[in-house]
Amino acid sequence: MGFLSNLCACLERTLKGGRHAAGSDAEANAADSYDLFFELRALQIATNFFSDLNQLGHGGFGPVFKGLMPNGQEVAVKKLSVDSRQGLREFINEVKLLLKIQHKNLVTLLGCCAEGPEKMLVYEYLPNKSLDYFLFDKMKSASLDWTMRFRIVTGVARGLLYLHEEAPERIIHRDIKASNILLDDQLNPKISDFGLARLFPGEDTHVNTFRISGTHGYMAPEYAMHGYLSVKTDVFSFGVLVLEIVSGRKNHDSRHGAEKADLLSYTWTLYQDGKALEVVDSSLTKCNRDEAAMCIQLGLLCCQQSIADRPDMNSVHLMLSSDSFTLPKPGKPAIQGRIGRWTTTSTSAPTNTNTNTNTNTNTNTNTNASSSSNIGISKTSGGNSFVEDYSRNSISYSSIDEGR
Repeated sequence: MGFLSNLCACLERTLKGGRHAAGSDAEANAADSYDLFFELRALQIATNFFSDLNQLGHGGFGPVFKGLMPNGQEVAVKKLSVDSRQGLREFINEVKLLLKIQHKNLVTLLGCCAEGPEKMLVYEYLPNKSLDYFLFDKMKSASLDWTMRFRIVTGVARGLLYLHEEAPERIIHRDIKASNILLDDQLNPKISDFGLARLFPGEDTHVNTFRISGTHGYMAPEYAMHGYLSVKTDVFSFGVLVLEIVSGRKNHDSRHGAEKADLLSYTWTLYQDGKALEVVDSSLTKCNRDEAAMCIQLGLLCCQQSIADRPDMNSVHLMLSSDSFTLPKPGKPAIQGRIGRWTTTSTSAPTNTNTNTNTNTNTNTNTNASSSSNIGISKTSGGNSFVEDYSRNSISYSSIDEGR
């Protein structure tokens, strides 16, 4: 077995029976892998025993703490909630994925801890917290001028392009949102929180799943309503994020009144009236109007109702980096159906592995959940994901955050 396989085998044995329960052969073959394991005691001391004063935030599966290691290195410790119903699988999933990938716009995994009931991931510490910490605060958003906002948009695009096209195996993040974009000391973006990410081995491009995990407002309707997962799921979330970055507001905010509460719908209305730039954050004293208009148009394109009409991340990156690229005119975005109707538990609902080459990928936003099995698939995954195998017989609603 290779290094990664040895580590994963060692990790799984550790999770099931304690760190020293791993087989002697695995330990001999993967001795170096233990460098990635942090002792629980060391992390307790580093975080002042997970003091509230050290808490940086709270992710989908538990709190995140700042820690100071004996060598002076600052780390971020993601502590899995002990009572998390699905956390064990996501923990293994995240370690496996992050060991496969490395990119300047992705957060770096330093190691993990798996002692007794405690499961933790140790990341590089990024001093400026997450994008939402700045973007949605009237006082702090002033530090995000237009140049920085555009750099964040392009950085996230590069990170997603790597995940979709350049990583050893295609990865769909499934939870792209402002709070999962961390900022380093120069406010460069890094995509974080891969607990819900989905690995697509080989040439697999999309799949039907009954496991719906994500954040309201950011989820593509075909995924939220029918469990149709593809790279265009991340593209849709990216489009919503771009509009948030341009406008400086959350994707849904009832304080703006009924007509303006939904950012995507409001932006589309302004675009149709030729007033798209009115959505730009009023706190920006200077703004490149051409770049802002392009970002608004790109955000709408990424959120198109038809999956086929959304650009892939390679096209998105080209649009952002080329001065001569002409963006297509967007049609009406998928305003309806971004919040799923999954409210019941399936009795026996395996992942759909129909390999029909049906090319009709237009989104169907019918709220009838039973129609999920009717979505055409040209190629599907063979069910190699840890996360999917774990949850085939139940629909996870508890994993969906409000994202408001």
